[in-house]
Amino acid sequence: MCIFANMNQQHQDTIIALATPAGSGAIGVLRLSGSKAINVTNRFFEGKFKQKDLTQVKSHTIHLGYIKDNDKVLDEVLVSVFKNPHSYTGENVVEISVHGSSYIQQQVLQLFLKNGIRHANAGEFTLRAFLNGKMDLSQAEAVADLIASDSETSHQLALQQMRGGFSNRIKILRDELINFASLIELELDFAEEDVEFADRKQFSDLVQRIKKTLKALVDSFAVGNVLKEGVPVAIVGEPNVGKSTLLNALLNEERAIVSDIAGTTRDVIEDELILDGIRFRFIDTAGIREAQDEIEKIGIQKTYEKISEAKVVIFLIDACALSKTATCHQVQHDQVLAEFETELQSIAQKYPQKKILIVVNKIDKIDQKDYQIDEDKYELIEISAKQKIGIEQLTNELTSLVNKGQLNTNDIIVSNARHYHALNEALQSILQVEEGIVNNLSTDLMTIDIRAALHSLGEITGEISTDDLLENIFRNFCIGK
Repeated sequence: MCIFANMNQQHQDTIIALATPAGSGAIGVLRLSGSKAINVTNRFFEGKFKQKDLTQVKSHTIHLGYIKDNDKVLDEVLVSVFKNPHSYTGENVVEISVHGSSYIQQQVLQLFLKNGIRHANAGEFTLRAFLNGKMDLSQAEAVADLIASDSETSHQLALQQMRGGFSNRIKILRDELINFASLIELELDFAEEDVEFADRKQFSDLVQRIKKTLKALVDSFAVGNVLKEGVPVAIVGEPNVGKSTLLNALLNEERAIVSDIAGTTRDVIEDELILDGIRFRFIDTAGIREAQDEIEKIGIQKTYEKISEAKVVIFLIDACALSKTATCHQVQHDQVLAEFETELQSIAQKYPQKKILIVVNKIDKIDQKDYQIDEDKYELIEISAKQKIGIEQLTNELTSLVNKGQLNTNDIIVSNARHYHALNEALQSILQVEEGIVNNLSTDLMTIDIRAALHSLGEITGEISTDDLLENIFRNFCIGK
């Protein structure tokens, strides 16, 4: 059943849900919102030291007492009262802090459900905040992102958006565009009189300014999406160069199977690690070589797929294979070097935008650094994954690749895919308007693209929304939020 069917009727209901995670804990918080929230709570509340009428208390106050079902005391509680419109949802809101027993939480919840209060749908409290004008749609989405944030950068991104900086930027653009669109529409009404209300030079300047802003926001998604979802890092190289050992060293646990047998890793192994507030997704791949069997062939194919998805590639090579004098392996150095350069160039040519870190592993096994490689041509990071030598240098290099400068300067960064697509559509419409100005098209033709741009911008903040759009956004929220 669509939770937004009969939305106006549902919006009149008073709702309740557990706002804290289910299960036992120190406390649990039950949240109510709606016109009956305070009245109904008052029916079951008894002050500990003196009887209080919750309908008469001041907003934003907390009261100690008991929740009672007739004469039966369910729990000693703290009741927080927030009166409309000064609450999260813009309605009367009550939060009841009970002891963390699952049994107590359910007893109190069932008491209210039996007395005309409806259980809230996922995200319904935040939906009501949006419908009551307490926040716009992009800020509402940021609430879900804030709850889901698991690193410093994703937390900063969500807070930045929830504070409304992004919304304000969109609103300013949209208001300016609406102002000029209205002047152009007015000209169309007086077309026979040949009257010009909109200054063409100002209009051209406005379009250029909007185009510049939209392009910057669209381009910022490349950074924002990575910071939000995590930076994918593919660890690649020949079999037995220590890819799985490196993954284990980075994670500081035995996550991948390590063996001297070439081709041990036949499937992709992924795990996450937060470095300097940034989430990285490390991907241990199958060794790149001529496959010995069908299963290994599939694994190598997946390696190239993961390289295409990664933002950073760690290209691992064995120090013994590079060293002119090392005796740890009986290898043909010229052949290994040729294969290394061929694979490296292949990846670099196929994915020119990817950052490739060349990491020389197993330096603990060589007596001297006499690499058979042009170090002026290649910047090398030397490590021993097994001995955990040089790992800190590698992680420092990884974190330095992620541009957090925009976050630190409070520039707007787009991290929401829906916003990115809407901004891109708005940019395409503005580009059409720009082309119309250059080609001196009639204003009635340009208004079509202006309306399209306004529609796309309105979808971001919710000034233009549909039940389907709202359902798609809020169904991913947790119950109680």
